[in-house]
Amino acid sequence: MNDAGDAIRVNGLTKTYGGRFAVKDLTFSVKSGMVFGLLGANGAGKSTTIDCILGTKQKDTGEISVLGMDPKKDRRRLFQMVGVQFQEGDYQNEIRVEELCEETACLYRHPADWHQLLQRFGIGDKEKQPVKSLSGGERQRLFIVLALIPNPKLVFLDELTTGLDARARRSVWEVLEGLKQQGLTVFLTSHFMDEVEALCDEICILKKGSPVFYGTVAQAKKQCGCDKFEDAYLMLSDEEEAAE
Repeated sequence: MNDAGDAIRVNGLTKTYGGRFAVKDLTFSVKSGMVFGLLGANGAGKSTTIDCILGTKQKDTGEISVLGMDPKKDRRRLFQMVGVQFQEGDYQNEIRVEELCEETACLYRHPADWHQLLQRFGIGDKEKQPVKSLSGGERQRLFIVLALIPNPKLVFLDELTTGLDARARRSVWEVLEGLKQQGLTVFLTSHFMDEVEALCDEICILKKGSPVFYGTVAQAKKQCGCDKFEDAYLMLSDEEEAAE
């Protein structure tokens, strides 16, 4: 695997739970400044892979490098360089948007201007409001802002635009495209194939913990003989079959 300019390198990653493979012999790399998509049905191994990359779970075997560092040994240094967005946040019930942003910014040496980020993501007028009063789409955008407050070199985005309407989704895509042009590396998981096609430079599709495709969206469509990427994804991941 060519490691020149790679933000993430995963080589032979394997993780088991009770003798069952959650991830098996997974190898891929993510170049700096790329939007990379890790795809698969629920239970395919995406969350376990991300946990191992972040160093929050111990891998069984394999090698992982994040920004040239070991995610377990160098976790404190990487904390300052990596942003993570999750579906739900664990915050105080009555906390306001501005308080949550300020508390997050205090954790980092060189945080981004969160006021500006709120504006860019269309929720600048919500600073004084309790987080619990926000709509689902507004909370989703807030969680993206929180992931970008570290001013990261690499950000993990989980189901980026869940709960957003079409206009808001396109707006978020445009902001991320701009951040990518500035050198940000984005690691994305999504069940929206139009989003994957619009944003991702490369993808990896998992099926029951094993990689079944690694390359570009165009290559996936060509390999499957499909005009639509969603059709190629369903063919490769067997997601329709898993849902039955």
